[in-house]
Amino acid sequence: MDFALTDEQQMIRDMARQFADNELAPIAARLDESGDRELFLGVLRQLSELGFMGLNIRPEYGGVDAGAVAFSVAITELARGCASTAVTVSVTNMVAEVIQTIGNEEQKQHYLPKLCSGEFRAGAFCLTEAGAGSDPAGMRTRAVRDGDDWVLNGSKIYITSAEYAGVFVVWAVTDNDAPKGKGISCFLVEEGAPGLKIGRAEEKMGQKASVTNEVLFEDCRIPASALMGEENDGFRIAVAELAGGRIGIGSLALGVGQAALDYARQHLLQRYQFGQALSNFQGLQWMLADRYTELEAARLLLMQAAEFKQRGLSFSKQASMAKLFASEKGNDACYTALQMLGGGGYVKEYPLERMARDNRITTIYEGTSEIQRLVIARELLKEARELS
Repeated sequence: MDFALTDEQQMIRDMARQFADNELAPIAARLDESGDRELFLGVLRQLSELGFMGLNIRPEYGGVDAGAVAFSVAITELARGCASTAVTVSVTNMVAEVIQTIGNEEQKQHYLPKLCSGEFRAGAFCLTEAGAGSDPAGMRTRAVRDGDDWVLNGSKIYITSAEYAGVFVVWAVTDNDAPKGKGISCFLVEEGAPGLKIGRAEEKMGQKASVTNEVLFEDCRIPASALMGEENDGFRIAVAELAGGRIGIGSLALGVGQAALDYARQHLLQRYQFGQALSNFQGLQWMLADRYTELEAARLLLMQAAEFKQRGLSFSKQASMAKLFASEKGNDACYTALQMLGGGGYVKEYPLERMARDNRITTIYEGTSEIQRLVIARELLKEARELS
């Protein structure tokens, strides 16, 4: 496998890096402190205009069709500047890819240009429920056919961008008698649909500018044409799309970890103790070497998963390995960087306490580290059976 980026991938990486440095990093602390909605949505509009909301969407639907590798490196660079922005871009791309993969032509033509252009400020992925997080097959949201409509009842929690999403991809049980996970379907619900209600924004530890809400469906009526893919085939779709989302979150964790270490590295050169720069102390040098090595390994795992996806190969195991390692080591990088600043790392004058808070969630959402280990083990045992 060639790990060198193509000219197009380098261009997208450099554009994302420049945007992160010039537009995101200067306002990240303000967004964390105030959650300034107008400022945040303005940033999303800019990213839409630059093509970042449709990185893997074909041009006929308004995207740039740059592929999964370009998506990964773009999310990494954006996360260096602001994790809240990066997760919003990642989830919106994820929603667009679901529609492109399983939507019919009418659905693609209607929704994808709006997501890519920024007409829809974001997309929302509605899978998790209070009793169905790591076990999404246990969802209780129901969809019942009523003439030419579907009627949804239930609720989803921890939904990224719910307050300003233009379209929601929603999973609901459509066959109560089917075995667990077999009677679930996938729907497109537009902002403003009757019976669609958005709960209050959660007060989170980190990634504060990215709103996270409960989404309620109270006799939410949508047309029959809102069904996406085949009826009762939605759970398989959800599992497949989560693998792609894990590349995005792993890339985000890598970017935040890199930003934290880069900041700490400069601090080691500038801060003096015992008559010499901190960078001269071997213990700190080894900490730096270990964390950067781990992040480079994470980058290579992410590149492999993205390349497998881009080539149409099975990539579930690779995505879970990449997400597990990148999120765990991204967190380690943040806490090591914070430690290197000593007491300064703990105060808000410096960005490391924010980066540590922002990165903490990456071992939880899009599948916890524990779930990733289950997926990896399942795939390894499947391979062993096929070889025996």
